[in-house]
Amino acid sequence: MCGRMTMTHPTDAMAQLFEAAPANDLPEPPTYNLCPTQSVGVVVSGDGRSYRPMRWGFLPHWYKAMNGGPLLINARAETIAEKPAFKAAVRERRCLIAATGFYEWTKDEEGNRLPWYFSRPGGEPMVFAGIWQMWGKDDPVPTCAIVTTGAGEWMAETHHREPVVLAEDDWATWLGESGEKAAPLMRSSPGGYYQRWRVDRAVNSNRASGPDLIEPI
Repeated sequence: MCGRMTMTHPTDAMAQLFEAAPANDLPEPPTYNLCPTQSVGVVVSGDGRSYRPMRWGFLPHWYKAMNGGPLLINARAETIAEKPAFKAAVRERRCLIAATGFYEWTKDEEGNRLPWYFSRPGGEPMVFAGIWQMWGKDDPVPTCAIVTTGAGEWMAETHHREPVVLAEDDWATWLGESGEKAAPLMRSSPGGYYQRWRVDRAVNSNRASGPDLIEPI
């Protein structure tokens, strides 16, 4: 599962990386505690690629309000093609969700939540497989979710799920640009893909912010 993220790379640099036209209202980095229901930078493909903000929290069309059902920040790869909320989106509306890193939690013997920060060893951005959907009629809101899968051997030491991370060579396939099937991409990352370290429990609050949140302890 992926429930908190960071984004520290400049918007223009990310747009160039994706060869995508950036929207004017993307969230301004750096962000060290990006939480569900906030805006995240998402790449979609249509008449060319665009890099745009979306609400993190997928809203099925039948929700009558934003809080009209469970908060769907993740979509399980194993069932995504069957779930009514996701099956059309995974066929027709796949996207790339960019982040610098993300947090996961373990518990100590007393049940306290202990946060860990995950990033790439070289500091480069990671790109998650995502799905998206417009919600609402009068003023449609773009919404998205991160696709997750069972944790690989290394990630399983911390959590039983992990986000599906896409290599650059797979971006076009996930976006539906190559004509190839995207299902084989929904797999765990190889060992050594991530680096991780414990961080302060301050990040347990969704109101916390600042670069100190990702400092090792």
